[in-house]
Amino acid sequence: MAILGAINPMLTVGLDGDNAWRLDDYVKRGGYAALKKILAEKMSPAQVIDEVKKSSLRGRGGAGFPTGLKWSFMPKDFKDGKYVVCNTDEGEPGTFKDRDILRYNPHSVIEGMTIAAYAVGAARGYNYIHGEIWDIYQRFEAALDEACAAGLLGKNILGSGFDFELFAHHGYGAYICGEESALLESIEGKKGQPRFKPPFPASYGLYGKPTTINNTETFSAVPFIFNLGAEAYLEAGKANNGGTKLFSVSGHVNKPGNFEVPLGTPFATLLEMAGGMRGGRKLKACIPGGSSAPVLPAGVIMDCTLDYDCISKAGSMLGSGAVIVMDETTCMVKALERLSFFYFEESCGQCTPCREGTSWMYKIVHRIENGQGRPEDLDLLGSVTTNIMGRTICALGDAASMPVQSFIKHFRDEFSYHIEYKKCLVPPEVQRAGSGFFKATV
Repeated sequence: MAILGAINPMLTVGLDGDNAWRLDDYVKRGGYAALKKILAEKMSPAQVIDEVKKSSLRGRGGAGFPTGLKWSFMPKDFKDGKYVVCNTDEGEPGTFKDRDILRYNPHSVIEGMTIAAYAVGAARGYNYIHGEIWDIYQRFEAALDEACAAGLLGKNILGSGFDFELFAHHGYGAYICGEESALLESIEGKKGQPRFKPPFPASYGLYGKPTTINNTETFSAVPFIFNLGAEAYLEAGKANNGGTKLFSVSGHVNKPGNFEVPLGTPFATLLEMAGGMRGGRKLKACIPGGSSAPVLPAGVIMDCTLDYDCISKAGSMLGSGAVIVMDETTCMVKALERLSFFYFEESCGQCTPCREGTSWMYKIVHRIENGQGRPEDLDLLGSVTTNIMGRTICALGDAASMPVQSFIKHFRDEFSYHIEYKKCLVPPEVQRAGSGFFKATV
């Protein structure tokens, strides 16, 4: 099991058994109590949204946008169909939490999506599941069958008069489909490419109808807001960062895996939960929110708490909660080369700055790593990233540029050494001791 530890857990309580994903087990843990409460008390959609706002639940997929506020953008008087969509296209390197939620606790996502549908007035929903986790797709389908058979999905749910149909949609492994509008295009059977915004999905989403899109973990957290109360959920985290969060820890640690901790937990605590640094080596750097988040050196990240605001002030993003840990054996030029190659390969090619710029960035970093760098290359990389950021339809251009900027900002001496001496500042034998981190992790 990849969920290895927790502090004051919510999402991962009682997931030790082999049948934790089954409906009966979920109900024994209090599952569907939140949905039953909302329907039995005949809470209005506005009341449901207000509770989610009070909880300070923020999107767990990357942007950290307030969930209740996003739900409130859906038009109330639109009568021609609305949609709720779950983004389980978990393609961000270093991230592996959402697949474990669907593997061990799929009914929490179903319940959360059903509550969201009630709140925004949607009658149909889709869970877009990453194309490379077929076994988890099948498990979610089985959980949907259980929920339908129990009257928790479909027509007249629990005799309330509320109808909601939910379907799983299998993706095809493209990183770009993690962008919400590209995901909608893919569900519609088109090439997965981002749409221009505005209009935003809340006004023109799936099949041209108002649509709310949230991450898997976000939906999974919703039932706990109503089981605990919005205030208690908020207090489980910290101000403006309600509840707990799953962090996917990978890299040079003794116990890589998923860990659930309250938002605001010190980074040092999470590192200790992951068994500390592998081989007793020193922490060199950490990417705190998935490969698109700016890297932070050890001296910065060790003073951070794991919440959206603190990580932002430190110069990075909490993002998806993918914590990539690098020790002293890591060559930062080689690490950036691998990341740059990923974004070069995954650019959809729709926008010229991203299509050409990601290729250019990779080629420059590649030649630096291979002893062909030029003194002007670092300034050239800065110029390329500046001309990509903010000039693309979606955020992939920014996601490709921010690692380049942050690696050079914090570890410029390593890049300069590569250029001047045509070799790595970290000796090859030391790198081998680190077991080829990025080859195995990204």
